Amino acid sequence: MRTHDPVAVSGATGTGADLVRPATVAVIGTGAIGRDLISKVHRSRLLDLRLVAGRNPDSAGLRHAAQLGYPTTAAGIDAVLAASRPFDVVLDATSAASHREHWRLLEPLGTLVIDLTPSRVGEMVVPTVTGVSAATGRNVNLISCGGQASVPIVHALATRFPVAYLEVVSTVASDIAGRATRLNLDEYVATTGHALTAFSGVSDVKAILNISPAVPPATFRTAVHARIPGADPAAVRAAVDGAAERVRSFAPGYAVTACTVADDRVTVAVQVTADSDVLPAYAGNLDIINSAAVMVAEQHAARLGRDVPVEVVGR
Repeated sequence: MRTHDPVAVSGATGTGADLVRPATVAVIGTGAIGRDLISKVHRSRLLDLRLVAGRNPDSAGLRHAAQLGYPTTAAGIDAVLAASRPFDVVLDATSAASHREHWRLLEPLGTLVIDLTPSRVGEMVVPTVTGVSAATGRNVNLISCGGQASVPIVHALATRFPVAYLEVVSTVASDIAGRATRLNLDEYVATTGHALTAFSGVSDVKAILNISPAVPPATFRTAVHARIPGADPAAVRAAVDGAAERVRSFAPGYAVTACTVADDRVTVAVQVTADSDVLPAYAGNLDIINSAAVMVAEQHAARLGRDVPVEVVGR
């Protein structure tokens, strides 16, 4: 198991580095997304993983955590609640229905709960659009993988052009779409559509998720279709490239593969390749939302230590 010594962070004032105690973390959910979260938290110098909780004692996520030396349990949320002191951060990688109950139980504890399900319970966060912290509460909702991939593009277009219609179509490989993803399809569509409107101001929106059985598996991709009267191709491309560059600061596999303007129809295609120790390269859908979750958790750890916004050093 890794050690958790205090780490240096640089303050907003630029006056030097202070030592910060890593934030204590619990992960709930041990499917593919939970397994990758474990690896990403393991690599973080600002996060101290204290518990991995699932329901299936034979899950790959629990085995992975145990191999890294972390405490594991098949008692789920009950084990998180039974801890001797509340965790600083709980990462919930279960289902939308489960998260609603988890939040009811965790809310009194003062924990930051980062929701990787499309429950729409907490405040929506997209790191390059909103920053990495919730403005008003302790429940951060990361929308969906399609939301994390599309909202930076949608927001960049809507802040520069009069967007009249938005449609976002995401495609994930069948073998990486677990049981919770399939159970949450209705919530995924509703929550992603809600985010598109919230971050663009456009009421006429559509969100679609395709689960592809293709062999070899399809790399995660998202297409944004927008109707923008009088769109200038060069200006659209500049806005899209700027948004993509910001996303790559935390999800390096994020790439714009097409950007076209025909009359008033704008199409932007994005592909995300996973940067992960445990996921296949095509599982960019899990990588982008998990990377966002770790950014949010690390920023919270820095705030706990400094009580001011900070930049992580040596990540």
